[in-house]
Amino acid sequence: MKTPARRSKRIDQESEINVTTRVVLRTRKTNCSKTRAARVRPDYPLTRSTSESEMKLMPLEFFQIDALDLAPRLLGKFLRRDNVVLRITEVEAYRPNDSACHGRFGVTPRTAPVFGPGGHAYVYLCYGLHMMLNIVADKEGVGAAVLIRSCSPVSEMETIQERRGLKTDKPVLLNGPGKVGQALGLSTEWSHHPLYSPGGLELLDGGEYVEKVMVGPRVGIDYALPEHVNALWRFAIADTPWISTPKNTLKPL
Repeated sequence: MKTPARRSKRIDQESEINVTTRVVLRTRKTNCSKTRAARVRPDYPLTRSTSESEMKLMPLEFFQIDALDLAPRLLGKFLRRDNVVLRITEVEAYRPNDSACHGRFGVTPRTAPVFGPGGHAYVYLCYGLHMMLNIVADKEGVGAAVLIRSCSPVSEMETIQERRGLKTDKPVLLNGPGKVGQALGLSTEWSHHPLYSPGGLELLDGGEYVEKVMVGPRVGIDYALPEHVNALWRFAIADTPWISTPKNTLKPL
């Protein structure tokens, strides 16, 4: 993977916790998303200069870093299962000793995948309805992951719509983690699946860069400690409608 020189950016938390995030972001040159008659086109067009044959699997070492470093690096990457390809537009980091992370329960039958080596999938059922895709980060035994919150469609729109049971090309199609899991046709059986190996569910690099990023507190973790509720560990591509709510808590990085 071609990467630019690393830069360090400091994220100051309202909780007085300072977290340094080394952000190496892939970006793309693009025009703003076009809106017509209240319909939003995918911000990464279905016909691209980068063909699927040019996409490269991310290597194992890409994943085996702190979840807070991995999260922004996932923006702009591609998830592929069979012919369905989605572009990651929004993520959240969950770390060791994080009162919002499933790892806080220790190793259980449900949480065991998150303690596996980075680069594997962790899929769990939320509220008995939604399949939530996480990408395990860091070394084996650490217990950290990145939740995929939102994506934009790249290929097989009809399949995505059929799985979602929703005939639309608006962001509501994929602006939430349960929607992403449904669009990819995932179940908890996908946990432990290696995303760096060919076949099944894959994480791919399209060779382009994400330049503008938004950060904010994570969503739906009011049960966590205040310092973790306020931590700016949610990352999203700026200038795209394909992100979840609330949007007003996201600020430029």
